[in-house]
Amino acid sequence: MRASDKAYQMLLTEIVDGILAPGTVLGEVEQSERLGVSRTPLREALAQLRKDGLVEPQAGRGLIVTDFDENEIIELYELRQALEQQAARIAASRGKPEVFAVLAAEFRNAPELLGQGEAGIRSYYNLNERLDRAIEDSLSSGYLTAALKSLHLHLARIRRLARHNPERLLAAARETLVIVEAIEAGDADLAAHATHVHLYQSLQASLAALKTQSLDIRVA
Repeated sequence: MRASDKAYQMLLTEIVDGILAPGTVLGEVEQSERLGVSRTPLREALAQLRKDGLVEPQAGRGLIVTDFDENEIIELYELRQALEQQAARIAASRGKPEVFAVLAAEFRNAPELLGQGEAGIRSYYNLNERLDRAIEDSLSSGYLTAALKSLHLHLARIRRLARHNPERLLAAARETLVIVEAIEAGDADLAAHATHVHLYQSLQASLAALKTQSLDIRVA
């Protein structure tokens, strides 16, 4: 792996996981030393993150990790509804049932997984990312796949707003299982409808979590 790719993946993971919180300044000297790469590949990694919309320049501070607000979350979910409902329909028509059967079995075990603390929660998020990849692999559409990949970069950060809400995580797992089972069965209408319901519930939970987070910050 190239040094720039390594730096990009490390920074991307830390941004998505919230280790590098919104507003964090990404100084070249500090980050190159921390990640163990020279400044040239670090600049390439930062340029890609800026292209992704995950960092932005701020006068006098260099590049900082971007933040998101309620309106941006709503806009992302509006786009998510359009793209993911269509993707679920196509996956139900073109996807390999055996692939989604395996994923369905794992989502049925989600309650046990989520009971394993932080490691289990991380594994649950990895399972969701594998589902995203399986759906993308079913599409046979470069344009839709590219749009979904770009969307999921930002959604990964928003998904983690609920990581400390076990009730929501369990509910989301149940909702997602319906989607996966519908795709496995080749039922395009049910897959799209289940996706619609899941995304509505996820949006409400994300907005509530953002509001709670904002209140906590003000109190602190």
